[in-house]
Amino acid sequence: RYASGGQSYPNPLPYDQVSFDDKVRYVGDRVAAVAADTEEIALAALDLIDVTYEVLPAVFDENEALAEGAPIIHDEPDMEGAHDPSRNIVHHLEATTGDIEAGIARADRVFEQTFRVHQVQQTPIEPHVAIAEWDSDERLVITTSTQVPFHVRRMVAPLLDLPVKQIRIVKPRIGGGFGVKQEMLIEDIVGHLTIVTGRRVRLELTREEEFVSSRTRHPQTITYRTGVDADGMLTAQEMRIIGNTGPYGTHGLTVQMVSGLRGLSSYNAPVKAFDCDVVNTNIPVPGAYRGYGAPQALFALECHMEDIAAELGMDAIEFRRRNWTKVGDPIDIAPQLGEGDIEEGSMPIITSSGLEECVLQGMRAIGWERRTDPNWRQPADRPHIRRGIGFAMAMHGTAIPGLDMGGASLKINDDGSFNLLVGATDLGTGSDTVLAQIAAEVVGVGTDDIVVYSSDTDMTPFDTGAYASSTTYISGMAVKRAAEGVREQIIARAAELLEVDGAGIDLHDGAAWADDGRSVTLETIALSTLHQRAQHQIMSTASYVSPESPPPYAAQFAEVEVDVETGQVTVERLVMAVDCGVPINPVTASGQVEGGMVQALGYAHCEEMVYDEDGRMVNPRFGPYKIYRADEMPGLEAILVQTMEASGPFGAKAIAEIPKDGVAPALRNAIADATGVRINAIPFTPERVWRALQPS
Repeated sequence: RYASGGQSYPNPLPYDQVSFDDKVRYVGDRVAAVAADTEEIALAALDLIDVTYEVLPAVFDENEALAEGAPIIHDEPDMEGAHDPSRNIVHHLEATTGDIEAGIARADRVFEQTFRVHQVQQTPIEPHVAIAEWDSDERLVITTSTQVPFHVRRMVAPLLDLPVKQIRIVKPRIGGGFGVKQEMLIEDIVGHLTIVTGRRVRLELTREEEFVSSRTRHPQTITYRTGVDADGMLTAQEMRIIGNTGPYGTHGLTVQMVSGLRGLSSYNAPVKAFDCDVVNTNIPVPGAYRGYGAPQALFALECHMEDIAAELGMDAIEFRRRNWTKVGDPIDIAPQLGEGDIEEGSMPIITSSGLEECVLQGMRAIGWERRTDPNWRQPADRPHIRRGIGFAMAMHGTAIPGLDMGGASLKINDDGSFNLLVGATDLGTGSDTVLAQIAAEVVGVGTDDIVVYSSDTDMTPFDTGAYASSTTYISGMAVKRAAEGVREQIIARAAELLEVDGAGIDLHDGAAWADDGRSVTLETIALSTLHQRAQHQIMSTASYVSPESPPPYAAQFAEVEVDVETGQVTVERLVMAVDCGVPINPVTASGQVEGGMVQALGYAHCEEMVYDEDGRMVNPRFGPYKIYRADEMPGLEAILVQTMEASGPFGAKAIAEIPKDGVAPALRNAIADATGVRINAIPFTPERVWRALQPS
C-alpha cells in the first residue's frame, strides 16, 4: 500500500493505493496493463481481456459524500491512516488563533458566504511518459516526465521490490508539469513490465487517459464568515472547507492545508479559525496543480472581501488596504497550517512587500478610473454590452520552510568554463537558465560558460523537486553557496599567481582582477590547478533549506465585456503586477506571469471536467474541454515590482504560482462590476452567467 503524491518523506497518510487493486473506484482507475511489440498488438490484447464488474453505487459531490447513507469509497479492513473511512472523511483539519465566537461578537456586521470551485486538469502539452530498461550493470533506469525524480526513486523501489541503489531516475527535457507530474504515477507499471520481460518498456498516456487517469485540481465547497467593525476593520474570520480528494488521498491533506493557510493569511483578522473535512468520492483523482490550494481559497476570499466592501459602501481596494498584511505583520495561522517545519514558539513574519506599489501600477495600467464612466461602461452603439473592471489581491508563499531542500555542485574545467550539477527539475520554466545565471554572477563569467546538468538521481545532488515555488529560492541559494565556495578557491589561486592579497581580487569577464588592474584568466587558473603545481579540482558542493517562506504579493486586474442577452463574457485585458523580490531573469519571470494568467483564465472562464450520471467524463479531449487558443488570448500585461527579500538569492522570492491565484476572483468581480450580478461558482460559462442575469 502506498500514497502516490510526490512529497517529502514520509508521505502523508493514508496509504490507500496498490499498483493493481481488485476494486476500481472511478472511471479511469487501473485495471490491467499490457505490453507488446507494437501499439496495435497491445490494443488487440486489451480487447481480449474480459473484465467482470460488480457495479457499486457511486458519489461524486463532496457534500453528498458526507451525507448519511452515502456509498463508502474505502471499506477495506486494512485501510489505515484515514480520519473516518465509514463517513468518507480522509482528513479532518482544525486551526484557530483564538476565540472565534468572541471575535465575531465584537463585530458590528457579520457576513457569511459559500463558494464552489470545480475540477479542472493541468493539460500539459506532453502527457505522462515513462521508459524503463535494464542498463549494462543490471540497474533499472526509468526515464520519465516527472517533477520529482528523487521522490519517484524512493517511492517506486518498494513497489518493484528493488533497493533504491538499483534504480536510476532520469528526467529529460519535458513538456510541462504544473503539478500533475508531482506524483509517482506510471513509473511502477513500466518498472514491473521491464522486470517481467527483460525488455525496454515505454508507456505514454493518451490525452483521454491524461484527463481521467492522471491528476486534477481539487473541487471544494468554501464558506467564509467574517466580522467587521464600524471602521471597516476585520474582527474575526472563519473559513470552512469541504475538499474533494476523489478516491485516493494523495495530495488531499496538504492541498487543503495550503487553502487554509492562504485563505487566512492575506488579511489581519485578530482571530481566525479553520475547519476542513477532506472527503473521498468517485471522481478522477485530484492532486497537485500549480497554486496548490491557493486558487480555490483566494477565489472565495477575494469575492467575499469584494462583496463585504460593497455592503459597507466602501471602495473595494480601500477596504482591503485597511486590512491586508504588511511588513512586520505575523502570519499567525502558519504554525498550525504550514506544511513545513516551523520551530516551536516561532512566528513567521512578513519581511518584504511591494503590494501597495503593485496595486497602484496595476490601477494605472488597467485604467481603473473608467469604472465610473457611464459611456465606457455601456457603449451606446452596443446596448447589449456591459463593461467592467475587477480587482483581486493575491498573496502566496515561497517554498516550504524547513522542508524543501536543494543541492548543487559546481566545478571548473580546463578552459575556465564550469559544470553545474543540480537536482532541481526544469519543466520548461527556465530554471536551468536562472540557476546558471546565479552561478555565473558569482564566479564572474557569462551563462555560456555554465554547462547545466539536472535531474538525474545517479549524477546530480538531491533536490525535493519542482513544486511549492521553490526552485529559484531554494535551489538558487544552493547554487549561490556552491559558487561562492568555488569563487573562494579561484581567488586563492589567483592571489598566488598575481602575488597579491586575495582580499583585493574581484571576478568578472572571465578573469580574476587585482586592485592594480592586472588580471589572470579563469582558464589560466584552471590549467594551473588541474595540471601544474599544487594540483586539485576547484569545486564545491552545497545544499540549502530555508527556515522562512517569504510571500510574494500581486495585484490582479481584469477588464471584461458581458453580453447580457447571451451571457457571453469576453475578457479584453488581464493586468498583473507582481512583487517577486528581485527577478533574476525578468523575461522568464514575465513569461511565468503571462502563462499563469492564461492558465488561470481557463480555470475561471471555460475549463470544466463534465461527467455523465455514471461518472464517465464526457469531454476528455481538447475542444470539448475548452482551453484558450493563441488567437483567443486577451491583452496581457505583466508588471514586475521589485523589492529586496533578504533571505533569497540576490533578493529573489517566488513567482511561479501566484499568477494562478487572482484571475478567477478578478474576473468574477469584473462581471459584478459590469452587471451587478455576483456569481459564487466557477467557471463563468455563458449559460451560468445568463442564468444569473435572469430576474429571480
